[in-house]
Amino acid sequence: MKKVLRSLGYIAGMMFLISVISFLAIHAAPNSFFSAGGLNPNMTDENIQALKAVYGLDKPLFEQYIIWIKSLVTLDFGISFVTGREVTAEIKERIGITLFINLTTLFIVFILSLWLGIKAALNPNSRFDKAVKQLSLLSFSMPSFYLALLLILFLSVVLEWFPIAGVHSIGVDSSNLWEYYLDMLWHLFLPLIVIIFVSIGSMTMYVRSLVIEIMKSDYIAFCKARDLSQKVMIRRYVLPNLLPPIITLLGLSLPGLLGGSVILEQIFSIEGMGQLFYFSALSRDYPVIMGILMITALLTLLGNMLADLILLKLNPFFKRSHA
Repeated sequence: MKKVLRSLGYIAGMMFLISVISFLAIHAAPNSFFSAGGLNPNMTDENIQALKAVYGLDKPLFEQYIIWIKSLVTLDFGISFVTGREVTAEIKERIGITLFINLTTLFIVFILSLWLGIKAALNPNSRFDKAVKQLSLLSFSMPSFYLALLLILFLSVVLEWFPIAGVHSIGVDSSNLWEYYLDMLWHLFLPLIVIIFVSIGSMTMYVRSLVIEIMKSDYIAFCKARDLSQKVMIRRYVLPNLLPPIITLLGLSLPGLLGGSVILEQIFSIEGMGQLFYFSALSRDYPVIMGILMITALLTLLGNMLADLILLKLNPFFKRSHA
């Protein structure tokens, strides 16, 4: 319980620092939504000043921050400059699909990297090990946008196996949940393949290197002397020592996945938080940008806290060192 309270206090402090830095960075950026010609080339300075007064941008910067941070506590991110809607409502509509893609990716990458890395480490310099290393190298070097365009070209345009973009087919029956979600998975297959492929290489090689080091340890030599089967040795001795660093790395990889959503959601026309951030950045819609930055920061910090809590259960040495 103390660990949870300390983690929540850490998250609160980090969120405050992130809010200050993000707020100052956004307001220090050149140009703005209310720059001359940003809305309408025929707008006068008086019109622009009137709009700034409506959104509270005519006040001193410190006063703007105090007003914004008070609203932030109640998850009120303000009103979008572009749509005139509440930012919270816009994020709520789009956050679900982004979280689904990223959490699904984390789970699949975790399972596949464990299997590939362990099997490659237990059979060093075999054909399988060499294939895994080549696949990981390709994963390192493949830009996500380039792979996405290749898959769209061959699997969507040439072979017509998958949709080019979107999340649902036109006219899909939303009352039939089975059909509705199968259609969604059909549309999300290519984006998931892209983000999984570009993420799995580093994780697999990390697992492989860890297992190779574990196999050199004295307790593994003792297991071999006892003539334990490979499955028992992996389950009882390799996995308990392998999972803590892997879970830590998964928690740290969450920001990269959320950041990658900006590119993939734009390419595949997925109406998620990444696409919303992209369009908001183009139109300098500051309330939406700030809202997405704070939500992303909160999700990242919560993910890291969850990883720490899992480590407390898996690794007693971690628990004592953080007491």
